[in-house]
Amino acid sequence: MRKISFKLGLLFFVFVLGVETILFVSLYVTLVHSRINEEFEQLLARGNNHRDVLEKNYNPSTLEHVTMMESEAETDVVITNENGKILYFSDHILPFAKRIIKKANNKNIPHSGMIVQKNWQKEAHISTVSPIRIDGKIKGYVYMFQNTDSIQNMIYKLKHHFIMVGILSVFLTIITIAFLSRVITIPLIRMKEATEKLSKGDFSVRLQIKGENELAELGKAIQTLARDLEYLKKERNEFLASISHELRTPLTYVKGYADIARRPNMGEEERNRYLSIIYEEAEHMQKLVKDLFELAKMDQHSFQIHKKPTNLCSFLKKLHDKMHPAFQAKKMSLVYYCDGNITVHIDQKRFEQVMMNLLDNALKYSDQGSTVSIDVRTEKNNIVIIVSDEGRGIPEEDLPHIFERFYRVDKSRSRTSGGTGLGLAIAKEIVEAHGGSICAASEYGKGTNMIITLPEG
Repeated sequence: MRKISFKLGLLFFVFVLGVETILFVSLYVTLVHSRINEEFEQLLARGNNHRDVLEKNYNPSTLEHVTMMESEAETDVVITNENGKILYFSDHILPFAKRIIKKANNKNIPHSGMIVQKNWQKEAHISTVSPIRIDGKIKGYVYMFQNTDSIQNMIYKLKHHFIMVGILSVFLTIITIAFLSRVITIPLIRMKEATEKLSKGDFSVRLQIKGENELAELGKAIQTLARDLEYLKKERNEFLASISHELRTPLTYVKGYADIARRPNMGEEERNRYLSIIYEEAEHMQKLVKDLFELAKMDQHSFQIHKKPTNLCSFLKKLHDKMHPAFQAKKMSLVYYCDGNITVHIDQKRFEQVMMNLLDNALKYSDQGSTVSIDVRTEKNNIVIIVSDEGRGIPEEDLPHIFERFYRVDKSRSRTSGGTGLGLAIAKEIVEAHGGSICAASEYGKGTNMIITLPEG
């Protein structure tokens, strides 16, 4: 993770440094050009001012005055006649001025003046020229010169300031990126440690990551995964313990009664009674294995349903006719209420399995003389099927768990009434595969309502 932190910080640094370099270079070039243009404009404006004075008073006294003014300034001046002959000039500028005057003499110079030497990087001076026009005729020219040392010094100072600011900005960038990369990578380090614990089977990880960004969402996803894996581990252990318990009891009966039945002095009638018990327990194990196989297919998503349009009332009538003898044998009533025009899309075989399970539970946990009813309603584009009984009901603390695998309200796990504890779990999976839902409402001692909701059509 430290390698990721270093690479991330280095990537940020290179990117930010590149952006800063581009911005600093652009700003530096812009400032340099701006300052140099200001120097040229000031020099040209100074020459134009002298030109304006001479156009008003063109005489030797004014010419000498202008030359004297520039001798005390950082700039130099050269005044020529209309043919380029030097009339007046400042000290030490004459050799350079002759070359500039010769180069500018053949050019068409506007009255606003022009720059005749702008190469400040290689030449000793920059220069401008302003024509003196009197009565519409060129009387002469004012050449202004400025030593480039001042410009070079200004550029040097500007470059020095940029270098200092650049070093400071790089230093601050490094500190900022180191801090930000640490802020970003600390949650990643915690997530890495959490996933390592998960890979070792420790699902008790807790990540405290705040915010609504992508890292926070990733942390919440890992936390959710940890809780789910912890739940699955707990459920798996309970599932295996339940299977072991469910198989241990019938196997104990089978082995024990088989040993008894093998005794040579056993009477035929008694032997047959023990063999019947063995057969009963074998059937119980067969049903358990069948239910487990059904759940395994559901968990592996290989469980398929084949829905087709079904008249619900006709379906329930066939179911009533099939179950009626069992209810009659226990002296109970089974009734159903259904509008003959209700059509649903169901897998008839699978849905019959659901209804048989609910009716079998109602038969098993209700007393003689009571009534079990099936009521069909249409509510808000849904079809609701309610299986009601008048049995012993389900305690409030057990109600949220009855659809869990191997959960029994009857904690005694009676061989005659306990079942496998998988029937409601399978029923829930089948109903949800139809796009519906199943729930229970019960009052202990007064009966239970099992409510199935299916989409209409």
